[in-house]
Amino acid sequence: MPSPASAPRGLDHLVIGVRDLDAAGALYERLGFKVGSRNRHPWGTENRIVQFPGSFLELVSIGDASAIPPHGERSFSFGAFMRDALAGQGEGPAMLVLESLDAKADAAAFRAAGIGDFEPFFFERQGKRPDGSAARVAFELAFAADPRAPECGFFTCQQLEPQNFWNPDFQQHPNGATALAAAVLLAEQPALHRAFLTAFSGGAEVLEGNEDYVLALPRGRLDVLDPEAAQGAYQVEPETTPARFLGFCVSVPDLDAVASRLEAASVPFIRNDERLFVEAQDAMGCLIAFEAA
Repeated sequence: MPSPASAPRGLDHLVIGVRDLDAAGALYERLGFKVGSRNRHPWGTENRIVQFPGSFLELVSIGDASAIPPHGERSFSFGAFMRDALAGQGEGPAMLVLESLDAKADAAAFRAAGIGDFEPFFFERQGKRPDGSAARVAFELAFAADPRAPECGFFTCQQLEPQNFWNPDFQQHPNGATALAAAVLLAEQPALHRAFLTAFSGGAEVLEGNEDYVLALPRGRLDVLDPEAAQGAYQVEPETTPARFLGFCVSVPDLDAVASRLEAASVPFIRNDERLFVEAQDAMGCLIAFEAA
């Protein structure tokens, strides 16, 4: 049986940088998502979460720039990465996070594979239950880096108090979304990132396309698209140098119901044969796609 560090890792969450956290929360509520309350990190960032069974979206803004620590020789600064991402490429998806069963083992595996030499990072904070009472949540992270994709952050996340984090009540969305189905990575030459992504994912199965491909994760998937594939799937032609995250897909039972909701909320969207999606320019830099469950 493979060790936790060598087994394929499921999709855990996508970190989405925004400048105005409350405005982002309001947008996602208009889209039909249930959005959690504001949380503060000790390293200068703040977040609000959209939760699904086993995965979530993390909307992140800078709360206190003076509290952001710099990157160290073997330490990765989440706050510094998000500050620089917002100042550089602007709002939008910035970091892909996969599930960890053992962050220390993941860090050792990344070191052995030559994709990261960072110390595991532990942190905890006080969360809130639906009744308003406090609950400790704690995590340990293992970071990796793809030099060919400097604008993309990668890490795994081990839940140390999962019973206090996951809550079915937070996973009931008015738009019917049932899962974070995919994160989407855009690259001029997807093949250049394949070795890194294979190692980072723990050897996930790769489903071949033409120049593009899909990593089939134990939970969700990572779509790695070249410009032609991105144009065909989403009718967009974003810049691809360097590689960057384009957005995400969620599963819904009824695309017509989502279309009606967006029309009522005056949210512009495009629909093709497979998906309905809100373009990045209308969603704070992050393409949001809905696909049939």
